[in-house]
Amino acid sequence: MGQPLLVFNDKGIYCAKADVYLDPWKPVDKAIISHGHADHSRWGNKHYIMHHDTIPIAKHRLGDIHVSGVEYGESFSVNGVKFSLHPAGHVIGSAMIRVEHQGEVWVFSGDYKTEADGVSSAYEPVECHTFITECTFGLPAFKWKPQDQVMQEINEWWKKNREDGRTSVLFAYALGKAQRVMKQLDTSNGDIYTHGAIENLTEVLRPMIDLPETTRITRDTKKNDIKGNIVIAPPSAHGTTWIRKMVPYVTASASGWMTFRGTRRRRAIDQGFVLSDHCDWDGLLYAIRESRCEKVICTHGYSDIFSRYLTEIGYDGRTAETQYETNDGI
Repeated sequence: MGQPLLVFNDKGIYCAKADVYLDPWKPVDKAIISHGHADHSRWGNKHYIMHHDTIPIAKHRLGDIHVSGVEYGESFSVNGVKFSLHPAGHVIGSAMIRVEHQGEVWVFSGDYKTEADGVSSAYEPVECHTFITECTFGLPAFKWKPQDQVMQEINEWWKKNREDGRTSVLFAYALGKAQRVMKQLDTSNGDIYTHGAIENLTEVLRPMIDLPETTRITRDTKKNDIKGNIVIAPPSAHGTTWIRKMVPYVTASASGWMTFRGTRRRRAIDQGFVLSDHCDWDGLLYAIRESRCEKVICTHGYSDIFSRYLTEIGYDGRTAETQYETNDGI
């Protein structure tokens, strides 16, 4: 039996027949990138291939790179191996990478979610023989409410804080989560203010997404201007001197990790909203069923537990080590 179509080595996920890496964590000559988050799109590769919508994000983060863009469903060949990108639903431009050679098909999911969010292109199942899946939230305890329900909770929280004369500070990942939240905010409650890290990426994404008006917080921004409005900030801003300008304020986090109350307490967050850009347990199982695959390779997250469960229900479940992160913003 020959070498598998894709292997995991010290640089990333490697297709030897094409001499191409998928989301490498060390610099390589040619890299196909699933999306723009820092753990999947890293500096130093000689040539990048990614979805057109990911290019502005990658250039914002990585500078002047040599990059080619492709559309969803557009096939391209490298040394006789056929590749294509398909909507992963994770963040704008995110893609699952389909790899085909001599009738054998693998799919690398990158990061993905199956619920449409109104910002990223909605997830589309791709059939394959082997599916490489993340397991960030690969436990039965993780079960998401519909986005509309969570956003209603966030808008009601903001409205109540405004009535109490407090500013609402919502921590959300700067790429994806922040724009997903601001897209669904009820601006009849007030105005949306942003931390510079959030605003920088929002400016990159505005040409691709219809987003509400936001105001960057600067040194000149007055406390009374912010009061009662909502501020979207990255998790790293929590506990810094920057947040003092918001006093009196109430904090919240939008993250899948808010499933566990202990996480909120440990991080000194007043309110937790369970909103993730990754699949919950049911979403992971749905994606695997829809792929019609036989073998599943589980990567970052609860990979051991999830792979064992897959084996119990009849799949060839395995694990592989990667350098991708398992955080969901906070």
